Amino acid sequence: MTQTVFIDGAAGTTGLEIADRLGGRSEFSLIILDDARRKDSAARKEALHAADFAVLCLHDDAAIEAVAMAEGSKVRIIDASTAHRVADGWTYGFPEIVGREAVANATRVANPGCYPTGFIGLIAPLVRAGLLPADFPYTVNAVSGYSGGGKGLIERFEDDTDIAFRTYGLALGHKHVPEMTRYAGLAHAPVFAPSVIPAHRGMVVEVPLPLYAMQGAGSPEALRAALVDFYAGSPVVSVNTNDTPAELLLRRSTAPSDKLELFVFGGMEGTQARLVAVLDNLGKGASGAAVQSLNLMAGLDESAGLAL
Repeated sequence: MTQTVFIDGAAGTTGLEIADRLGGRSEFSLIILDDARRKDSAARKEALHAADFAVLCLHDDAAIEAVAMAEGSKVRIIDASTAHRVADGWTYGFPEIVGREAVANATRVANPGCYPTGFIGLIAPLVRAGLLPADFPYTVNAVSGYSGGGKGLIERFEDDTDIAFRTYGLALGHKHVPEMTRYAGLAHAPVFAPSVIPAHRGMVVEVPLPLYAMQGAGSPEALRAALVDFYAGSPVVSVNTNDTPAELLLRRSTAPSDKLELFVFGGMEGTQARLVAVLDNLGKGASGAAVQSLNLMAGLDESAGLAL
């Protein structure tokens, strides 16, 4: 049976990529508003009430407004904004972490942030396994392609080709920190240092670990083995078990991907480690994650339509 999907905010980067992943799939039929109606509140409300599923690709205030518009309807919502990621009554859309059944049965799903996807994917399984302490003061260093910043940042980087590197969030308290803290199971908010590079897409998230200073921490080998076990059978998340590469690269020409690749690097006789996640900020970091949740909610194979 074909199920209907309304992408509210379909003209934005995330919405366009979701539509691309759903294009040609017989399981779904898209409800599309033309340019003249896509910002019209009455038209949006009508579409929300007509759809089986809605994916909100909006800024926070507009997403909250859309949820209010949907009250009284049957529609099941995936919100790609920041608005509901730690809100009561919402399921976090990271099925590998919260459980596939939880996402499949949810009526309200909050899509994870791109940076938190890498951090939580690395840290949550290891904290749960008792191989990393929940009360350690973690740091997160990350770089992303500029598409993660939306139309404004895309235009800035494409207009000013002299920008080589942008770091931000310098006042701390970045909007991603609450979900990082909650879903990684931490006692303290991590120090988050995000940056942007002049590439359209791609992301590297790194968590350095001074294992010698972490009571009860496992060895690099134990950390890697635990991640391999945790993600066994996942079609989306993989853990590198090969020889340590000499380098990890983000290339401007990299094709879209919905994978999340995890690495554990150890050195200094096991006293230090670097946990690294590589992903597409528009894939598992945004649109791919939304489609994965949509597949589960619709009773389909979670990997259907994904670039893996």
